[in-house]
Order: sequence, then C-alpha cells, then structure tokens
Amino acid sequence: MIPFLEIMNSHKKIMVKPEDALAGRDDYPYPLSRDHLVLGTDMLGEGAPEGSGELLLAGGCFWGIERIMWQIPGVWTTAAVYAGGYTPHPTYEEVCSAKTGHAEAVKVIYEDEHALLRVLTEFWQQHDPTTENRQGNDIGTQYRSAIFWTDPAQERIVRSSLNAYQEALTAADRGTISTVVAPLSEAGAGTYYYAEPEHQQYLAKNPAGYCNHGFNGVACSLEGAV
Repeated sequence: MIPFLEIMNSHKKIMVKPEDALAGRDDYPYPLSRDHLVLGTDMLGEGAPEGSGELLLAGGCFWGIERIMWQIPGVWTTAAVYAGGYTPHPTYEEVCSAKTGHAEAVKVIYEDEHALLRVLTEFWQQHDPTTENRQGNDIGTQYRSAIFWTDPAQERIVRSSLNAYQEALTAADRGTISTVVAPLSEAGAGTYYYAEPEHQQYLAKNPAGYCNHGFNGVACSLEGAV
C-alpha cells in the first residue's frame, strides 16, 4: 500500500517547468538578516577570509542542514537560502508549494580546502542522498538533495566526494546517490535568494525545533579519497 503522505504529495515530486513557475517579484518582500546568530559573521559574505569558497547544499529541511554546517571547523558563515529554481525572490510558502523550482538550501562559506572536505563529509553522512525529492516525510522537489558549486575549481572535489561516498553506500548495500550535482550558474535561473529572517539559524533560536537530520549509518572519510 502506498503511504498516505506519498499520495498527498506525489505532485510535488515533479519538477516545475520554467514557464509554469510562480512569477515571484523584483525584490525581497522581507528584510535581510546579516549577523549570524552563532558564528557572529556576515551571512551575506562581507569580510570573508581571502581564499575562502562558497558552496550551496540542499538535503531536506534547511534548518537541520544549516545547524550541521555551522558546527564544522573552518566554516566561516552559513545562511538558509532558496536555490536551483526559477521564481525570483520567492517566499517560504511559495517554495513549499513546489511551484518555484527552488530547493531549501544552505549557503556555506568555508575557509580552505580542508574545511570543504569536512563540509562534504558531513553533508553526505547526515542525510539520505539516495531518496529522490524527499527526506523522510518531507516530500517534494524543494527537499531534493543537491550540491551547487560556485567556482569551477570545486567541481573535481565535489564529484570525487560523490564517487567516494557512492563506494561506501554500495559496500553497505544502501542504494544509489540521487543528489543533483551542478554549477549554480546552470541550476534553474542560476542564482539563489536568502530565506526569511526567521529561518536563519532556526535551530539555534529553537533548539527543540523540527529536525530530521542525523547520521545515516554510512561513514566515509574523504581525506585521501578526493
């Protein structure tokens, strides 16, 4: 029997076509947050260390992914964003409708390549990258697993990390990675938008808030594999 939630949300697992996406708007309908509640850095990236990189990660509800990321040594700042879709300046409600094409994602600014490897290790291990357009009971394209790089130099590391983690999954008989891996410039409209202030560092403000992230049972060290 098909689970009830699967039936109710099956339409959300189909990626919206660009011409059918919500129209959106020309600017943010809410003020942007800048000060990271936990790290004390600028979420928009001003003042980032020289040589740092920026990567966007999606893996279900962005509340949990962001908390994982801001705890990693070498991560300079994080922010909850909407990425990979077509609707300009969407709202949370619009993204949840699966009619914008965006994924709930987290922007991560990291200090160096070692930090990037730690980021990718935790990304793969702390969600299920084998479930397409869902994480647990969160169903829809907005919950898809994705990595969007912003610098061509990141591609080799990202793809090598995927291959290394696929080997670990195969050895554990845990399926095939369905994660979307692409440059941000080719994902949807090629940009991202910051989420509303209440979603930034949500689980720092609400420690008992909803989160379905945690170790997925398959470990993999990327040091030496990438």
